[in-house]
Amino acid sequence: MTLAMTMTVIAVAFAVTAIAGYVIIPVLRRMKFGQSIREEGPKAHLKKAGTPTMGGLIFLTSIVITTLILSYIFDVMTTQTIVLLIVLIGFGIIGFIDDFIIVVLKRNLGLTSLQKLMGQIIVAILAFFLLKMGPFETTVALPLFDFKIDLGIFYVGFLIFWLVGFSNAVNITDGLDGLVAGISTIAFSGFAVFALQYGQDDIALFAFVVAGAMLGFLIFNMKPARVFMGDTGSLALGGVLAMISILIKQELLLLIIGIVFVVETLSVIIQVISFKLTGKRVFKMSPIHHHFELSGWSEWKVVLVFWGIALVAVLVPVLMEVM
Repeated sequence: MTLAMTMTVIAVAFAVTAIAGYVIIPVLRRMKFGQSIREEGPKAHLKKAGTPTMGGLIFLTSIVITTLILSYIFDVMTTQTIVLLIVLIGFGIIGFIDDFIIVVLKRNLGLTSLQKLMGQIIVAILAFFLLKMGPFETTVALPLFDFKIDLGIFYVGFLIFWLVGFSNAVNITDGLDGLVAGISTIAFSGFAVFALQYGQDDIALFAFVVAGAMLGFLIFNMKPARVFMGDTGSLALGGVLAMISILIKQELLLLIIGIVFVVETLSVIIQVISFKLTGKRVFKMSPIHHHFELSGWSEWKVVLVFWGIALVAVLVPVLMEVM
C-alpha cells in the first residue's frame, strides 16, 4: 500500500463513520437506548445517564462496508479479510445481544458470563478452522525477536484465550469518554504498520479502516460523549485486535501495543483477589481509570494520559521494526 492509498483508506473510513453516526445516533435516541450508570462509580458520571449506547453499531457498519468496498477496489480481499470480518461481526453480535438485554429488556446483568464466553469461543473456533483451510503457522513469536514456539494442536486453545481475553480487556477499559476509541485508533494504526512491513496489505487495509473509523467515532464519543460504544463495540474491537496480532504472527506484541488494556484488566484481577483474601482494596475503584478519577484527576486528564501511554507503547516497537 502506498501512502496515498493509506490516507484514502483512513479518510473514507472516517467519512463513512461520521455519516453513519449522524444517521444512527438519532435512531438510538428515539428508541431510548440510554446508558445506565453505576451508582458506586465517580459521581461526575451520573450525569451521563441516558446517553445513547450501542454506538458500536456506527463504526461496525462503517468498517464492514468500507472494508468490503476498498478491499475489492484495491484487490486485497483474502481469506484473512473474511476471518477478520467474521470475528468483528461475531463478537459485535454477542455485545449487541448483551446491550439489548440490558438496555431494552431492562435486565441489568445482560448475558451471563457463561453465555458470553460460549459465544466468544464459538466465533474463535470458527475463525481458527477457516484459517486452517489454508497455510497457517501454529507458532507464537517473541516480540521483535527471531524466536518462535510451535504450539501445534494447542494453538487453538491459545487463539481462543487470546481473542476472549482481549475482547473482555477492551470491554473493561471502556469506561471514559473517548478512552477506548482513542487507544484503538493508536493500536490498530501500529499493527497496520507491522502488516505493511510484512507485506500483508490485506490486513494493513483492514487495520487502517478500523483506525479511520475510530477517528470518526471520536466525533461523537469525545467528552462530553453523545454516544457510547457499549459492549457492541468494545467486544468487537478487542476480538479483532487480537485476531490481527495472530494473523501477522506477532501475538505477544499485543501485550506491548495493548498495554493499557492489559493494565486495566490486571487492576480488576488484583482488586478482586485482594478483597477476597484480605478484605481490603488495592485501588479506590477498579478498573484503574476510575482509581485516578477518585484520586482527583479529571476524566479528560485520565484519557489524555492513557492515550499518551498507548502512543508510546506503539511507537517504540514500530520504530524498532522499521529502523
